[in-house]
Amino acid sequence: MIDIIYRIGHFILITLFTTALGLLFMGIARKIVARIQKRYGPPFYQPYLDVLKLFGKDAITHGFIFDFGAVMALGGVIATLFFIPLGSWQLYSMEGTVLLIIYFLAVASLGMAMGTVGSGNPQASVGISRALTQMLGYELPYLVILFSLIYRYQTSSVWGLMQAQSGSFLNWNLFAYPLMALVAFVVLIGMMGKKPFDAMIAPAEIGSGPVVESGGKYLGMLLLQKSITIIIELALYVNLFLGGADNIFSFSFKMLIVWILATMFGSLFPRFRIEDGVKFFWKWPLGIAILQALYIII
Repeated sequence: MIDIIYRIGHFILITLFTTALGLLFMGIARKIVARIQKRYGPPFYQPYLDVLKLFGKDAITHGFIFDFGAVMALGGVIATLFFIPLGSWQLYSMEGTVLLIIYFLAVASLGMAMGTVGSGNPQASVGISRALTQMLGYELPYLVILFSLIYRYQTSSVWGLMQAQSGSFLNWNLFAYPLMALVAFVVLIGMMGKKPFDAMIAPAEIGSGPVVESGGKYLGMLLLQKSITIIIELALYVNLFLGGADNIFSFSFKMLIVWILATMFGSLFPRFRIEDGVKFFWKWPLGIAILQALYIII
């Protein structure tokens, strides 16, 4: 009984910390983009104010499917926290964790798709169709990378892959397989929906796409889902290519560095059309990932 209470408390702590850290990263990104564009920008704590404001507003619902989609999107990313190490924090250690994390992230995407269908807005449907299409683009090179690492270290556990890089920083996959790390970084930008791979939201074109009909608590839930997703995707990259960390502070610092680099990279390029983005992923990242996989196998 005590063990169950401890695990529940531990999970609540991880969820609250991850949500707060993700909102902080979002605020930092808005500040960085503003400074690159020679603007002052909003304060770094603005996302916290946005969440509080949204949950204090009335919201319009479009039926059960719309409501359940928002809950499913948030629940999918929260469930993912069960299986990914955050420094020394991990609730469960089990084989096949990498593939399980990818599966749960797909559940969150399907939840957003379900809510989009329930909204009935054509702009939302266009946005989610673009998001799912782009997912087909970046998941193929990402899976090649994951299976290459699994073959190299003979384990599919995130914890095992992280421990294989222990010791000197020269053991990190960032230095052992730099091309693979570069491809994973480009894929990470696509997964987070940052420029130039943000055609699924395109505020000036389709009114932010999947969230165009969301307001109040629904938009607040999706904002929380986005903040947790950011941390999960960054944590996966840090664990696979930067050797993880022994404590949550070092781990958070590594995630922050990757996040800042991704934000700065995204601020320098214009938006790809969705078909151009998919062609890009299937041409350069996939080709380089296959070459790196052949190098590991041979």
